[in-house]
Amino acid sequence: MELEATIDAVLKAFGLPPDGLAIERINAGHINRTYQVGQSHVLQRINKHVFRDPEILSENLRGASAYLKHNAPGYLFLHAIKTPKGDQLVYDGDGFPWRLFPYIKNTVTINEVGNARQAYAAARAFGLLARHLSGCDVSGFSEAIPRFHDLSWRYRQFEESLQKGTPERKALAGGLIDRYVGHRHLVGKYNDLVQSHRLVLRPTHNDTKINNVLFDRDSQEVVCVIDLDTLMPGYFIYDLGDMVRSFVSPSAEDETDISKIEVRKEIHQAILDGYLSEMGTVLTDGEKEATPLACPLMTYMIGLRFLTDFFRQIGQECDHIMLGHGFDCVNPRHSLVIKHLRLTFPNDLCRLFGDHAQLRQRDKPVPPLRRA
Repeated sequence: MELEATIDAVLKAFGLPPDGLAIERINAGHINRTYQVGQSHVLQRINKHVFRDPEILSENLRGASAYLKHNAPGYLFLHAIKTPKGDQLVYDGDGFPWRLFPYIKNTVTINEVGNARQAYAAARAFGLLARHLSGCDVSGFSEAIPRFHDLSWRYRQFEESLQKGTPERKALAGGLIDRYVGHRHLVGKYNDLVQSHRLVLRPTHNDTKINNVLFDRDSQEVVCVIDLDTLMPGYFIYDLGDMVRSFVSPSAEDETDISKIEVRKEIHQAILDGYLSEMGTVLTDGEKEATPLACPLMTYMIGLRFLTDFFRQIGQECDHIMLGHGFDCVNPRHSLVIKHLRLTFPNDLCRLFGDHAQLRQRDKPVPPLRRA
């Protein structure tokens, strides 16, 4: 009843009478709580423990929205709905911020990429958003989560957590520690890309999983990109790398059966084709040369985050990965299995990308999804 009263109060603040509106929890995402309100709105409670300054999210979204309305008026972008007072956020009695979006009917999300057409369509959608925002002044955006994808910083966190880890947890980690340390050359590659200015700082999505794209339920074509909490300054390798990392395997991200983990080369190629079909004319030559490193760097970074948290959560029964920054609570031994899976990807993908040293789009890219 307390939650119901809170939602009612928030809806009233947005000018919506809650009486008679069906409220249904949307069980997607690990961070925020999202609810469908009737057939016209989506209400979301932002996790204040993850997003310490939620006004940054609001400002980033407001800036992107204003830019796109002026420069890409036909592009479907989920603009936040304002209260009658002109606010994007409404705070409840516990200090959690809430926001409201329009509900787009007859749309669905998917959790795993089923085929190359889906991969192409989603990658093109993320690329299209990035292209439309590429001319936007990035200085007007702030980091919603500071140093979110900074690989150099993540490695230092890993080293610090390793010093504080208990003997028991180090024993459980076994050879994983040596394997992650053995890949530290990737940190050097990342630092070189950033310090040499081969990468251009732009507004990027920073969470390019397949379930952050809305598909039309009937045609299966992309409708729009969603989950814009991490829309903030970043490098293209963050978006492209996380797509490859999370798209190429047919299994879920938390799959514990290593035999089910594989790298589907046709999915990898479809991602490149889709993303570069939009961003190919935007990326510099230096960025295009860095494309093969995108996934190994992002996959290694995610693995470091998991392993860092494993050592940080001393004496606790579950791991809140990154202290709640985006992952569910899991059993320590279970989380170690997941961490092991994370490391299988850099090895496999480095070999895969070795076959694609000279990256270019194919003459006939995979077309967007069409109804069969």
